[in-house]
Amino acid sequence: MDLVVRAARAVTPAGLGPATIGVRDGRIVAVEPGVVEMAGARVVELADDEVLLPGLVDTHVHVNDPGRAEWEGFGTATRAAAAGGVTTIVDMPLNSLPPTVDVAALEVKRKAASGRVHVDVGFWGGAIPGNEGDLRGLHDEGVFGFKCFLLHSGVDEFPPLDASGLESALRELKSFDAQMIVHAEDSDAIEAAPDPHGEKYHDFLGSRPRGAENLAITQVIEAARRTGARAHILHLSSSDALPLIASARREGVELSVETCPHYLSFVAEEIRDGATQFKCCPPIREAANRELLWQGLADGVIDTIVSDHSPCTPELKRFDTGDFGLAWGGISSLQLGLPAIWTQARQRGFGLTDVVRWMAERPAAQVGMTRKGKLEVGGDADFCVFAPDEAFVVDVAKLKHRNPVSAYDQRPLAGVVRGTWLRGEPVTGGEARGTLLTRGNC
Repeated sequence: MDLVVRAARAVTPAGLGPATIGVRDGRIVAVEPGVVEMAGARVVELADDEVLLPGLVDTHVHVNDPGRAEWEGFGTATRAAAAGGVTTIVDMPLNSLPPTVDVAALEVKRKAASGRVHVDVGFWGGAIPGNEGDLRGLHDEGVFGFKCFLLHSGVDEFPPLDASGLESALRELKSFDAQMIVHAEDSDAIEAAPDPHGEKYHDFLGSRPRGAENLAITQVIEAARRTGARAHILHLSSSDALPLIASARREGVELSVETCPHYLSFVAEEIRDGATQFKCCPPIREAANRELLWQGLADGVIDTIVSDHSPCTPELKRFDTGDFGLAWGGISSLQLGLPAIWTQARQRGFGLTDVVRWMAERPAAQVGMTRKGKLEVGGDADFCVFAPDEAFVVDVAKLKHRNPVSAYDQRPLAGVVRGTWLRGEPVTGGEARGTLLTRGNC
């Protein structure tokens, strides 16, 4: 073996228990139950308070590079990912310039990322009005699926699909079995809601009502039902939609669902006036809603937890005015997802096997990554060394993403990532050894 890792506790497909992992040429070639002798050029023995997890897979990251790299960038985003135990990300097609809506734009993005990534990186394509003829080409070039909005995306260069455009795009994707991932808020419902303005979070919450999310999710369900295409609901925040989703699945609609650490951690009642670092769309909702989202995870209605890391420069958060209507919406959390979720999960009786299922195994499965998300023979030797009983207080100045803004600043969290390994080598933040992934090669 090139590497042997011995752990008194590891999360494997068999559950949580002692394991010895053998690695050769960056792949796992042996998984033995128990801490056993195994010959290797390098042997790493985890401390008693550490748990070996598979590297996490975050399928919802806005890197914003090229074009808005001052918001983030491939170097800083992937260092932050590695610091949080994330070994694979999939980059969203918008907020970069150009948006990834044709093959030429995908090549621009790959060139920007080449030689600069510290973890493995894949790419989503975008579905916008007028680019239906570009979708097959992007698919053939290896994107993991296609993102669309049903209302203004926040940037003019990535316009939304209307109802007929969504259905037409889904029919096209069905023809080559690609999935559509959808920002599901209904534009008419948002336009009819009060305008967001001022420092009161309650007023901002009223501008993005649950009904807008519920209506849009119903639209996605019905379009997926009619076309037979695969659809995925992004960043679910409204617990009202859970029965709709469960019913659609029982009826055979191919539908998967994600939520995010901020919806499972924060509650609207505790967001201070002017605290625009908490603004995101759809919004963080009330405490009772949060508990129903956790129940949705327990019931298996929600499949995955991913970051929706959507950073910006500090001035775009409008801390000068505290006006939620003017501030950019997005939570910077790529480095903090694992401890944020573990802090909440352990309080509700969930274990690390649940967290791994939500944040590694199922995200990898959703995008067809067969070598990611599990500690099993044949998989990539991507590891997260996690100390679940160590605690820390978040200091935004010490985080690895580009700009020192995060809703988690000064929040106490449980669980510390002590090491991250990519294909059998530790990620140090020095040499960028990540790979640009395409669908089918991971």
